[in-house]
Amino acid sequence: MANSFSSQEKPLRLITIPISHYCEKARWALTKLKLPYIEEPHMPPFHQFATGQVGGKSAPVLITEVSAFTDSTDILRYLNEIAPDNAKLYPTNPELRQQVEELEDLFDEQLGSAIRRWGYFYVMDDYKFMQRRWCQGVPFIEGALFPVVFPWMRSVVRRGFNITPESAAQAYEQIKSIFEHVSELLSDGRTYLIGDGFSAADITFAALAAPAVLPPEHSMKLASLQELPPKMASEISAFRETPAGAYVLRLYRHRHN
Repeated sequence: MANSFSSQEKPLRLITIPISHYCEKARWALTKLKLPYIEEPHMPPFHQFATGQVGGKSAPVLITEVSAFTDSTDILRYLNEIAPDNAKLYPTNPELRQQVEELEDLFDEQLGSAIRRWGYFYVMDDYKFMQRRWCQGVPFIEGALFPVVFPWMRSVVRRGFNITPESAAQAYEQIKSIFEHVSELLSDGRTYLIGDGFSAADITFAALAAPAVLPPEHSMKLASLQELPPKMASEISAFRETPAGAYVLRLYRHRHN
């Protein structure tokens, strides 16, 4: 482990909503760099009590001895600064770095939100399903309060993320379009999305696309196809068959290598 890592006196703190794919992005970067951290999982809306104490609104939030980073991309950029030269998350070549950042922004701003809208449309009314997903690893009191807060939070999520049949259909088309773009990038036989090395672009795509392909090696216990509505399961099976979907599955299989 590099000196910048070994000098870390105590583990970093990562405040998460465990099932969030943006939290998975931060979790993957920390794991990739072998940085010690303690995850503090919370269920919506209780995560806001934890993140609000350090100036954040949503999760993830990474708390370091330097500062609190309240956005998944800011977290990756901070980790890149302290990473050794052979483990950078962004290329040192300015042109390649710009390409990585452009892809990361595309995935953050479009893919992540589209997958969230598409996924929640299918499962938000399944009480037991949502309870299993939202309550993974959270403090006992938060899980115990799920029956009280979920009806309200379901309405908040629907309004906040504009979850309707029409928006879900649009989100599905957006996911397909981005998967096609990534598949095209991979069509020349490249190993990674940009350049010759694993980067923030790969982490971001894999983490944010994970709910659409359900990799078995995911940090959290994801749903099985049998648990999902047939139409959603069929769409996931189709995503898995694309070069982009296969790429996500491959990255997850080799995540800890």
